[in-house]
Amino acid sequence: MVLMLCLILSAAFSYAHGAARTGIPKNEKGNDVPITVIAKVTHGDGNRSESILASIDGHVLSVVFTEDLGQVAIDISTAAGTSVDYNSIHTPNGVNFYIPNTGSYVVTFTLPNNDVYYGEFEVTD
Repeated sequence: MVLMLCLILSAAFSYAHGAARTGIPKNEKGNDVPITVIAKVTHGDGNRSESILASIDGHVLSVVFTEDLGQVAIDISTAAGTSVDYNSIHTPNGVNFYIPNTGSYVVTFTLPNNDVYYGEFEVTD
């Protein structure tokens, strides 16, 4: 029974991990739109952008970290550089942000080793 339970749980976790990675892109009718995360500054620890999944659904920015990257600072600003929101989260976890106004935005992720990743996105009604 224990072995069967372990096999079922491992299959469920594998499916959930795969669904989380492939489930973000959806259609353009107000559903999640993926945000490409790009490395800006890395310090030789490898590219961690695959571990940061971000999407926008209307005015809600969703961020999910698929592996433990430590304490990650998340800064959301307008394309002009005005800060909108800032948060620090321990990974692996997820967080949602509400962006009240339409427009162009940039989300920046700063890892504990000072690697910086960012993504650009649009908020529309």
